[in-house]
Amino acid sequence: MIVIGGGLAGLSSAVALAEAGFRVRLLEKRPHLGGRAASYILPGGEHIDNCQHVTLGCCTNLEDFYRRAGTANQIRFFDRLLFAAPDGRRGAIASVALPAPLHMAISFAFFPLLGWADKRGIAQALLAIARSGGHPADLSGDRAGENITMLAWLQKHRQTARAIRRFWEVILVSALDEELDRIDARYGIDVFWKAFLSTRAGYRVGIPRVPLGELYEGCRKALAGQGGEVQLRAGVRGFLVVDGRIDGVEREDGSVETAEYYLAAVPQDVLPELLPAEVVEREPVFLNLRNLRASPITGVHLWFDRTVMSEPFLTLLDSTTQWVFNKTQLYGVGEEDGGQYLQLVISASYKLASRSRQEIIALCLEELRQVLPAIREATLVKGTVVKEISATFSPAPGSDRWRPEAKSPLSGLFLAGDWTLTGWPSTMEGAVRSGYLAAEAILSDAGTPRKLLQPDLRAEGLARLWARHG
Repeated sequence: MIVIGGGLAGLSSAVALAEAGFRVRLLEKRPHLGGRAASYILPGGEHIDNCQHVTLGCCTNLEDFYRRAGTANQIRFFDRLLFAAPDGRRGAIASVALPAPLHMAISFAFFPLLGWADKRGIAQALLAIARSGGHPADLSGDRAGENITMLAWLQKHRQTARAIRRFWEVILVSALDEELDRIDARYGIDVFWKAFLSTRAGYRVGIPRVPLGELYEGCRKALAGQGGEVQLRAGVRGFLVVDGRIDGVEREDGSVETAEYYLAAVPQDVLPELLPAEVVEREPVFLNLRNLRASPITGVHLWFDRTVMSEPFLTLLDSTTQWVFNKTQLYGVGEEDGGQYLQLVISASYKLASRSRQEIIALCLEELRQVLPAIREATLVKGTVVKEISATFSPAPGSDRWRPEAKSPLSGLFLAGDWTLTGWPSTMEGAVRSGYLAAEAILSDAGTPRKLLQPDLRAEGLARLWARHG
């Protein structure tokens, strides 16, 4: 069994297949595992994530993967979400002892960064989502899926401009890495149902206590323990295709490796490059991948000479910067020298693509000074910017029609990646789901079917009644 790609999709499938008795060889062209959710060391010795990734309580398959990798204890969960406006005011949202979907209603009612007209409109839209019971295909007669964007859905539900900017946009752009006028409304609705409405625990934010790369070392050990191996700096030129089946994979050094099964866990724009051009042109599954568009994420890393932030993380409103993570506090190291390391995340960062590192850092510092006054007296020791221009596929209306299933039209070739047909958008949860679905397809083909995909959290309270009848 050969797995090409050491991101979450490849790692999750490889570990699951190894546990099922397959001897797995995982080939990764980079010098580290994790794909787009990786970490590496800067020339100065700083260990950074390419971009801060978080999980939510509703991400059941990602949680299962961390358990398999032996790193579930390295995720710290938070029950309180803290927001900051440019004028420095703070607002928090948290759960109380009320049944779903009312568990966050009290903190939302007293949230100081929205007006009553904003809250009334938001509450009505959330109630409509809750009453859909997680089945938004025909929500209030909107056909929320094929042809409607999330922005159009919100406008139809009479959301105020401030509600869209300070509530819906803040959550959905971060969750889906796309702007509201490019998001399939079905995905936006699904985020709120699974994370905020159906259960009390779905919204909890889980943040790694360690650099992302350390989360995957357990995968290497798990594969080795089952007789498999992980090869880094192991680039692949392409697949050898004979009579509609995969006959081997050619390495960059010209060598050819063969196996009974091959799993391509690479980005959707890379897969066609690994196949003969005539195969891509002949098979719609591969040809249609060109219809999936990519969206960018920018990570900004800042090191200060003193402590400038007391919270573990903060969500900014009305700012280019969306999230600020206090890495010094989250990692629990480096506080003794008095300095502090912050990581900023900007999803759907189209407007930053052409801007220089210095311009982006200057913009972010200007915004941070408004919400973190201590920065005004601090010295920026160093900073760096990591741009992921093709970080995720864009969950545009109708994009599901181009997403392939795990079993490809070529015999012996299976597909994994958050861009495959997982039922989720491009997230770490979606990547792991794709890995499990691909592993299930391979096990079924081998005559040893096994269920790996974990179910969503079960709806609770009133939401359970709506889920049952929605």
